[in-house]
Amino acid sequence: MEDVVGALGGFRGVRADLLVALRKAQPLTAGELGSQFGLTANALRRHLKALEEDGLVRYQRVVRGVGAPVFAYSLTPAGEALFPRSYVQMLATALDLLRTHTGDRAVESVLEAEWQRLADEAGPVLEALPLEERVPLVAELLTSKGYMAEVEPASLTLRIHNCALREIADRFPAACEVEAKFVERLLGVPVERLAHRLGGCGRCEYRMSGPLTAVQQEQA
Repeated sequence: MEDVVGALGGFRGVRADLLVALRKAQPLTAGELGSQFGLTANALRRHLKALEEDGLVRYQRVVRGVGAPVFAYSLTPAGEALFPRSYVQMLATALDLLRTHTGDRAVESVLEAEWQRLADEAGPVLEALPLEERVPLVAELLTSKGYMAEVEPASLTLRIHNCALREIADRFPAACEVEAKFVERLLGVPVERLAHRLGGCGRCEYRMSGPLTAVQQEQA
């Protein structure tokens, strides 16, 4: 995650860590954040207050089960914008024009070509590695492209907390299917999508679902 933290508008230390923690799972209370960092809620509120004054964090009352509502923190649009988006607005405009003139399939072809380039570059290195080493490298590769990915080692589950092309996916839902197809190719095994940002979850999540079939091996 170092590349992502380093890009957060110059923030370092606890405040950068807070931005990343909220990006991964929001809203969170000061107590929940304190448990993550081994600090008291009061110790964190000073940092949260500073981020709030910078317009990056906001809090609101939320209801969780029984009992009184609690205050929970989340990122503002300005806070979300700190995370990489890979020239997304320029790309979205270009894809809109392409779709107008040539249709949806042409848009999919452009998105596929970019993922194909990434797969071709990384393929020779990844193919030589066992799966347990390949998955963390794919997460690092995606993070370097702005996707803020990490791996749950026990289950080899790949989690993507920041979609570098979220606005593209909003306009062109097929982008998510293209992503899933090439994540599967990068990993070299079939994957199952367990969570989906466009479905209302805070992240996308892929789990390895089995070895490649003979046909899939030929296609890869």
